[in-house]
Amino acid sequence: MAFLPLMHFMVIFKLLIIFFFPISIAIDTITLSQPLYDNGSTLISSDGTFQLGFFSLGNSTDRYVGIWYNVISVKTIVWVANRDNPIQSNNNNNSSLLAISEEGNLVLINNNNNQTFWSTNITTQRSNLLVRLLNTGNLVVEDDNHDSNNNEENFHWQSFDHPCDTLLPGMKLGWDLKTGLNRKLTAWKNWDDPSSGNLTWSMILTSNPEVILWEGSIEIHRSGPWNGPGFSGQPILRITPIVETKFVNNSNEVYYSYTLLNKSVISITYVNQTLLHRQRITWIPENTTWRVYESVPRDQCDPYNPCGPYGNCLVNETPICQCLEGFEPKSAQDWNTFDWTQGCVRSQPWKCGVKNQDGFKRFASMKVPDTRNSWAYGNLTLEDCKAKCLENCSCTAYSNLDIREGGSGCSIWFGDLIDLKLVSSSQQDLYIRMGVSNTASNGDTKEADNKKKVLIITITVVVSVIVLLLIVFFYVYKGRRKQRGMNDETENIIISTEKEEEDGEDLELPFFDLATISNATNGFSNDNKLGEGGFGPVYKGRLSDGREIAVKRLSRSSNQGMKEFKNEVILCTKLQHRNLVKVLGCCIQGEEKMLLYEYMPNKSLDSFLFDSTQSKLLDWSKRFQIMCAIARGLLYLHQDSRLRIIHRDLKASNILLDNDMNPKISDFGLARICGDDQIEGNTNRVVGTYGYMAPEYAIDGLFSTKSDVFSFGILLLEIVSGKKNKGLTFTGDSYNLIGHAWRLWKEGDPIELIDDCLGESYIISEALRCIQVGLLCLQHHPEDRPNMASVVVMLTNETVLAQPKEPGFLLERVIPIEVKSSTKQMSSSVNEVTISLIDAR
Repeated sequence: MAFLPLMHFMVIFKLLIIFFFPISIAIDTITLSQPLYDNGSTLISSDGTFQLGFFSLGNSTDRYVGIWYNVISVKTIVWVANRDNPIQSNNNNNSSLLAISEEGNLVLINNNNNQTFWSTNITTQRSNLLVRLLNTGNLVVEDDNHDSNNNEENFHWQSFDHPCDTLLPGMKLGWDLKTGLNRKLTAWKNWDDPSSGNLTWSMILTSNPEVILWEGSIEIHRSGPWNGPGFSGQPILRITPIVETKFVNNSNEVYYSYTLLNKSVISITYVNQTLLHRQRITWIPENTTWRVYESVPRDQCDPYNPCGPYGNCLVNETPICQCLEGFEPKSAQDWNTFDWTQGCVRSQPWKCGVKNQDGFKRFASMKVPDTRNSWAYGNLTLEDCKAKCLENCSCTAYSNLDIREGGSGCSIWFGDLIDLKLVSSSQQDLYIRMGVSNTASNGDTKEADNKKKVLIITITVVVSVIVLLLIVFFYVYKGRRKQRGMNDETENIIISTEKEEEDGEDLELPFFDLATISNATNGFSNDNKLGEGGFGPVYKGRLSDGREIAVKRLSRSSNQGMKEFKNEVILCTKLQHRNLVKVLGCCIQGEEKMLLYEYMPNKSLDSFLFDSTQSKLLDWSKRFQIMCAIARGLLYLHQDSRLRIIHRDLKASNILLDNDMNPKISDFGLARICGDDQIEGNTNRVVGTYGYMAPEYAIDGLFSTKSDVFSFGILLLEIVSGKKNKGLTFTGDSYNLIGHAWRLWKEGDPIELIDDCLGESYIISEALRCIQVGLLCLQHHPEDRPNMASVVVMLTNETVLAQPKEPGFLLERVIPIEVKSSTKQMSSSVNEVTISLIDAR
């Protein structure tokens, strides 16, 4: 290919100046008269974000032309022109240039022998062209006299149509159906070798397209088809505070792309040959490295088809592969040895076309099967889709194409169903064909739906009547008790009589005499004292059998009286969970009342979290493990224990840490026992710790499982940020921690909340998820907060999270509190509402 002749001396002289004296002024274009030489010159986009130039990798002298970020310190190359055809060069003879040829192509040539190493291969010859590096990182060939509105219809060629290993914001991954162009990512062979590897990420053209990660011809991961909010198998891509995703499927093109919501953050997606992963990484301002935001495959269920036909992969189960209900292993022997490749078969045959012999069973929250054996119908309802599937004896399943607003369109599958996975957040239902006896309890037919609705209405009416009667009974009973002069707070729990208390017959705990405990604590020596709270001091001790204990000694002047002590004793006999502190026994002797706990060598969470030195010992993985463990312990209290427990005083100082830094919830003196069907109550005596209380509890005395959820939301923000909510203000606006977190979230910069001492240890997607879950727990109205079962799922799975609204107690400054008596009873006025508190620190 001939290079454009240089006809005039002035042009020759200008080019010589450019070659021998590199340009210091940043330019973003190549013109006919101004090529780019391999002499240190570069193109820089007009906003300074991207740079294009020649480079070498590692110790190699091979030369490439590529694009990289100009605004960050780590040189991150996002596109290489001649990745598979490097220029063999040496440091003393860099005679290559990037220029516009007389045919109108952008070419990379050796100026000595006119050898072409790379070309845009534009077939239509044009004159008066220029090459521009746009602010998006897109290198384009366009007319020199066009209106420069960056409309891709004006581009004769663009690098965005020829990606390498990186998908930039605004790039399209997929097909131009008019030209047959397939935009896909192909990994580098190695970090110092940009040539094409064998790991690719590309869109497959089925009736319901999806994206597949390939290693050569072997599928590594399948995204699942787009179902409206996102890919059915990748819910993490749906709603994030960093990117907004897009999927287009029409007669002209099929593609996936994303844009950045936070312009101060840089985020790219690339395929990693070394890890066999497709990763999204993010560069945060003022940091010096890229952070992994999310990657696939993520877990054991993400690789392609781990469980075989009709095998359902459940990442949190053991084993991870289980046959769908109504199916059984094809080979029980192989299945029991964890060889799931043969998958499952129907446990009961069905007869096609015979009335009442086959039907459909609904499976909720599924990554739908491989779509290469499917048809899609954009204009059919789900019921029409069911009828169409019944007409074809090869049809094995159907589902909605779009799950939004009740669902629209449908897909039907033929043959075996491959690569199934439970995705708890997907909201995608899959209807699988099987024998009618296996569908009877399913509820996906209209008849079953109607029966189910009738049953639900009946149960609702009966339960409502019972609840109403219980409410009437409760108020009558409460009124009679008040007439007898009983304090309303005795509704807390039913406790034993005085004689039973003295004998300890109802406490179900080992009893220790005072002498034993005194010997264990060296006479309650100050050297053994671990700390002191509103209840009294805590001592470390060692029993005669060598067990280390912590002794909680009730002070005579404590706000926590006999009632709270009994409450804690009774609860501790009933509760057993790895994330609740274990009570070993108690002592009631004269005026002495003591509880013996397992000794927790690392004391409480606040002693680490809010200490500038100790906090560095809590890296991100440990903090995340602590958050999830506390959530599981709280879920046990609210739902899984023999009693329904509302803690009412969840805070960092009541989270104890064992030798392995495993958290355990402690201090049940203020906890309340509810009935199996009771999740809330009220009181005239508000107890707990200011700064952790939910608004409805602090102001109106209404407590519930959702008030514990509010306290847990505070804990999440404190663990992520390493800062207290109580008594501190943030920024010039005097926000407390809740307000500070909410402001950063609204401004699209929640990463600023993350504790600086975490350095590079945290995973961005996990940290942002914890912040979002924390804000959801802090919603002003209890009904807007998730329950703890949902919180555990949101923390441990890549569920699609709702966007939080403004949280409760969003105060511009911390409310001043006036101490009114030695009993630490406190009051403050907020909008003329009086709050009575007992500080149980």
